[in-house]
Amino acid sequence: MRAEEIITRFSVQGKVVSLEPYGSGHINETYRVVMEDGKKYILQRINTSIFTKPAELMENICGVTEYLRKKIIARGGEPERETLNIVPTKEGKSYLEAEDETCWRVYRFIEGATCYDEVKTPQDFYHSALAFGKFQAELADYPAHTLHETIPDFHNTAKRFRDFERAVGEDKMGLAAGVQEEISFARERAGETDVLGEMLRRGELPLRVTHNDTKLNNIMIDDATGEGICVIDLDTVMPGLAVHDFGDSIRFGANTAAEDEPDVSKVSLDLGLYEIYVKGFTEGCAGRLTEKELEMLPMGAKMMTYECGIRFLADYLEGDVYFKVHRPGHNLDRCRTQFALIADMERKWDRMHEIVKKYS
Repeated sequence: MRAEEIITRFSVQGKVVSLEPYGSGHINETYRVVMEDGKKYILQRINTSIFTKPAELMENICGVTEYLRKKIIARGGEPERETLNIVPTKEGKSYLEAEDETCWRVYRFIEGATCYDEVKTPQDFYHSALAFGKFQAELADYPAHTLHETIPDFHNTAKRFRDFERAVGEDKMGLAAGVQEEISFARERAGETDVLGEMLRRGELPLRVTHNDTKLNNIMIDDATGEGICVIDLDTVMPGLAVHDFGDSIRFGANTAAEDEPDVSKVSLDLGLYEIYVKGFTEGCAGRLTEKELEMLPMGAKMMTYECGIRFLADYLEGDVYFKVHRPGHNLDRCRTQFALIADMERKWDRMHEIVKKYS
């Protein structure tokens, strides 16, 4: 169905003045809608090939945003700007399943704020860290076990390694012989793949509500203050480990090179940006992280980088079936970048821990 028809089936007033594609996301189809009363909305078609259970997905988002809304009101904040606000259908449901089996949802548009696709200044990185830390703090008492896993085993690094080994063994494209160095690198670190999982099972790390996609562009930055005001893109919110959320930000934001840089000599861990993120994240968490979680933050960074590296390498070996590629060997470049970043983390391991202790 046409987006112009879909929006009228939600609790909005009047006619559509404008409807245009919005944002840089690659998963869902997103539009900004302006109605004749001047109110603006975000309309999204949910990608049900990835999120196969939209009812569970929206149950997670409703639960978390309603909880955040109460917290924000209690501290005198701005609930219309500091969390996503779901606009129900005219029947009062959180999403619409149209006749053509597409699924849609609507959020109120957050005025006076922007998403950035890349770190332009260290302050941007600091404010994203602060925002994701606050997200952890405000959801610290939320019963994480009640959330659905929207993508099962999303950060189960041990399972990701088993999937990688299967791709190596099958060698569908006959490419394994040319990447033996990368395969060896991954295997040499296989003993670390379940360290965090084991700590969770032993109760040494608490199960928390985690975002699981902690990139800068999932924070709305206030246009006036430059501060992060709202965490968005809650599709992957589910039970998990806070160290994974921290680690994914470091993997993405503290690398001196692009994720797919062919020249790995340009790849390193920027300890300045790492420290800025540690400072912001721990400040935002406001003492809600345990001593053991703080101790394992560097391991979270390493394991998230490792996990992405083996996923890129497995996809390369399987013929680039999962990640979009724009040139031959694109996934291999991505893998090598992640592995080079891990190697630099290992060289700077003691310093990474010292920085965490400085802000603990």
